[in-house]
Amino acid sequence: MDINRREFLKIAGASTAIGLLGGWKAVELLAPGDVEAKYLQNPKVLTAKRWAMVVDMKKMNQETAKNCIEACHRIHNVPDIGDSKREIKWIWLEPFENAFPGQHQEHLAEQLTGQSFIVMCNHCDNPPCVRVCPTKATWKREDGIIMMDQHRCIGCRFCMAACPFGSRSFNWMDPRPFIKKRSPDYPTREKGVVEKCNFCAERLAKGQMPACVEASNGALIFGDMGDPGSEPRKILHTHYTLTRKTHLGTNPQVYYLV
Repeated sequence: MDINRREFLKIAGASTAIGLLGGWKAVELLAPGDVEAKYLQNPKVLTAKRWAMVVDMKKMNQETAKNCIEACHRIHNVPDIGDSKREIKWIWLEPFENAFPGQHQEHLAEQLTGQSFIVMCNHCDNPPCVRVCPTKATWKREDGIIMMDQHRCIGCRFCMAACPFGSRSFNWMDPRPFIKKRSPDYPTREKGVVEKCNFCAERLAKGQMPACVEASNGALIFGDMGDPGSEPRKILHTHYTLTRKTHLGTNPQVYYLV
């Protein structure tokens, strides 16, 4: 059968896509994902122009941070691998010097430099991870949440290299044996995909606040930065806050009230 050059390239491109996705149809690589639409169908869904998080470090002690991390990881079936080189993390703790590199000063308040800061995906306004993803497995919703679709992820880890905050984890092995008790409310993942915090998009769709916020005893404030009357907006209007690596221009939407 004779085919011209254009037809050959079409067939070759489709075959490559199928190979990359382990037999999935190539059209699924190119078609828009339905994950966001599924999340937003519930009439109880919480909506915002721009979701954002404020971390009140005056209330965020070690016990509270531990509760936030455990709540997040339990609900999202985050495995406890026990190996720092292969760990999967959605929320974790970093010392001030790691969370805010370049902002350390000799006479900075000691309660800052000696404190651990809870960190997560910053759901940036200008997310470099989204720009580099070749399959659109990660994308930015209209409300600012940076989503992750593990079904589209081919494990290239471009997004991990692009993220300046180290907010993404890669499953080097099958994570399921390392989940102590599986939650039925969120799917488990497979080996070879990237995952991260999603601001509990699946809970927002049910009218619930993020799990970490509920476990924080008021230390995490979540709301609509596009609403002047929201709690995060009021805090930013009346208090000085920090964001991580502001100089990079990603415009993080996790703020730290110190």
